[in-house]
Amino acid sequence: MGKRLLSLLMASAALGGFAEAKTVIHVMHQGDPGWVATYGDVAKRFEAANPDVDIELIYAPHDAYNEKFSAAVMAKQLPDIMELDAPFLANYVWSGYLQPIKPLIDQDVLDDMTESNIAQGTYPADKDLYAVGLTDSSVVLYGNRKYLDAIGARIPKGVDDAWTREEFEGYLEKLSKLDGVKWPIDTFRGYGIKTEWITYAYGPILQSAGCDLIDRETWKSVGTLDSDACVEAMTMMQTWVKNGWVVPQSSGTNQFFAEGHPAALAMGGHWFYAEAAASMKDDVVVMPLPKFGPQGASPNGTWIWGITTASENPEVAGKFISFMLKDKQFRDYARDDSAYPGLKSFAADSPLYDTGGPMAVAFEQASKTAVARPPHPAYPIITSAFMGAVDEIFNGGDVKAALSAAAEKIDEDIEDNDGYPPFDEQQ
Repeated sequence: MGKRLLSLLMASAALGGFAEAKTVIHVMHQGDPGWVATYGDVAKRFEAANPDVDIELIYAPHDAYNEKFSAAVMAKQLPDIMELDAPFLANYVWSGYLQPIKPLIDQDVLDDMTESNIAQGTYPADKDLYAVGLTDSSVVLYGNRKYLDAIGARIPKGVDDAWTREEFEGYLEKLSKLDGVKWPIDTFRGYGIKTEWITYAYGPILQSAGCDLIDRETWKSVGTLDSDACVEAMTMMQTWVKNGWVVPQSSGTNQFFAEGHPAALAMGGHWFYAEAAASMKDDVVVMPLPKFGPQGASPNGTWIWGITTASENPEVAGKFISFMLKDKQFRDYARDDSAYPGLKSFAADSPLYDTGGPMAVAFEQASKTAVARPPHPAYPIITSAFMGAVDEIFNGGDVKAALSAAAEKIDEDIEDNDGYPPFDEQQ
């Protein structure tokens, strides 16, 4: 009996030792239930191919992701891999949370990245890559073909053929008088005023108009965000709201394809296409964002994957990310979800975005007009200040005063942090 107990204890110890020998990779992520299930499935396939590795997924709700990440930082329990919203990358790198990822990712994945995918994962201070993704994102102008035909609107064939501001506002005015149209355009105010949508979607309107949220050489906002060009651009948007041309926040986010089609246009993300096409079939027209000034501009950036400086097994973490981005079932799910390509090979497998595809113009924007949000460690305050200004402006506030207050708030934060060294020293 005693020998049997000893044998059991030895066997148990051996099994315990084997389990402890496994490398555990913690992966923090967000996503809807479909993506959560997909991450779980790819983790199982990786573990099957690498029996010495366990992948532990840590889910954080999208709306509370930053709070949960901050809690992990405070508890000194950073995961090995974290999903991150691209515009926050500079802040995370400056804070010391992310490590350069190039040496850890398969070369064929790196060679496969689109320009905008590289841009969203690059920290400008050292020009190094800190995150990669299968996908990117963009916003286009959706139109209802019946309404556009009724007012004789020109349908752009590509990015180089985008509507000018004069054409766009002329069409809004005509649409406002057309029977059946309650609102000429949905700019998705229904997402709320305190979401990243505000900076992501409306920032390119400023850049197209010839200004920006912050000067990207001096990293000063005063004189840029409150410049004449930005004041003019935001006054333009305020006028759309005052004229009753924009779907109000209280009416939700589906007025383009809702019953009766009360909104004629929609300035919406690529993820909006599947629902709109399912509801409206061939009546959906996908166009590039208008040119509001001297140049075209469109947003990019989405949730991408980085490896933290806390990881004790960065090579294995990189191996998992590479495996995931090349996994066929993972890509099939992304393709069926209308995911916007961030890898050239994924674009080739995505007929939606291929030449002649219904969303081809969205992918064309990635190489011609995409502008990343300001890659500065102060980005959290930049986007927060801009959101506040837009809220005040849409509610009838003085445009110049709102933008000046936001610009001063941004500059004060940067000054309070001494320019976020060494970021300021490497420009």
